[in-house]
Amino acid sequence: MTDSVTHGGTDARQAVLGRIRAALAHSPAEEVTVVRDYDREPLSGLGDVDRFAETVADYRARVFRVDADAISRTVASLLGSGAVVAVPFDVPAEWVTGVDAVRDDPRTPLSNARLEEMAAVVTGCAIGIAATGTIVLDGGATQGRRVLTLIPDHHICVVYAEQVVDTVPQGFAALDPLRPLTFISGPSATSDIELMRVEGVHGPRTLDVLIVES
Repeated sequence: MTDSVTHGGTDARQAVLGRIRAALAHSPAEEVTVVRDYDREPLSGLGDVDRFAETVADYRARVFRVDADAISRTVASLLGSGAVVAVPFDVPAEWVTGVDAVRDDPRTPLSNARLEEMAAVVTGCAIGIAATGTIVLDGGATQGRRVLTLIPDHHICVVYAEQVVDTVPQGFAALDPLRPLTFISGPSATSDIELMRVEGVHGPRTLDVLIVES
C-alpha cells in the first residue's frame, strides 16, 4: 500500500512538471533584467542615526542614546543588584566601571556553563544598519567570540554613531566577508504557524542598544 501511494504521488508530480515544461517550451518566458543599481558607495559622514534608533526599536530592542561618559552608568542601570556580566577581553574599562564584569580571556575562555550563569553580556559591534535596524558583529575589537552573545539571556550592545551606515549594501561594502559575521535584528525570536511569537530561542531574549553620539 505504501509503495503504491508513493509511486502514485511521484507519477502525478512528474506528469504535472511535464505539462509545465511543455507549456513553457511553446511560450518561453521573456528575459527579465534585474536592476542591481544598489547604493554600494562607502558611507561619507554619519549614517542616519535617528532612523537606526527607530528601526532597532521596531524589533523590540530597547534603545538608549548616551554620551560616551554615560556608558558604564547606563549599563549598570540595566542590571539587577549583584549582577555579573561577561565581556570580551578587550572591552574598554570605562564601559563597565562599577559593574561586576568577567572578561573572556582567549587563553582561558569562559565555559558555556559559566556563561549561562551570567546576567548579561556587554559587547561592541562592527556596524549598525539604519534601514533594517540590524547590528553586525564580526568577532573584531570589543566583540569577542560568537558564543558570548548567544548564551547569556541579555545582550547589551554599544554602537557608536560613526559605526552606523544607511543601507545593507553599504554595510556589506564595509564588512570583511572572510570574518564570522553575525547579524542581529532585535532579540532572538521565532513564530509558529499561528504567529505566536517566542523569544529567546536562538539567543538573548533581551537586547539593549546603547547608541553613543559624542
